[in-house]
Amino acid sequence: MLGANKGSAGALDGTNLRIGVVQARFNQGITDALAQACVGELQALGVQAGDIEHVQVAGALEVPTALQAMAESERFDALIALGCVIRGETYHFELVCNESAAGVTRVALDHQIPVANAILTTENLPQAVARQEEKGRDAAQVAVEMARLLQRLNRA
Repeated sequence: MLGANKGSAGALDGTNLRIGVVQARFNQGITDALAQACVGELQALGVQAGDIEHVQVAGALEVPTALQAMAESERFDALIALGCVIRGETYHFELVCNESAAGVTRVALDHQIPVANAILTTENLPQAVARQEEKGRDAAQVAVEMARLLQRLNRA
């Protein structure tokens, strides 16, 4: 859990950061809870509501496209990917998990912008429910921490 690391990383301060959040609607009960926890944590860390742009897309495979558009706009200090993929009976689960994660990572590396990946990949609905709030908060913390780290490294 990132929160336990605050002492070594310093207090997380989201003041004056602009954060983009992309939420997949598929499994919306889970992703709504992820988004609520994430946005709430961003605000608790000092990110103003007006500095959070929250958009929705159909599913996890569409998340990287929206992240890429946000990254290309150069208006954000960090981005957050929210989604939930629950294993079904076909290989489609692996495809969606692998391709969405690869796309999220590619946006971060191609655009040199922090992207916190909170696209849950679980075996079943109870596992997703058990993780929805904590992972939403974790994503907010990661986004703020990495935005500050990159700001510091780019000044050096």
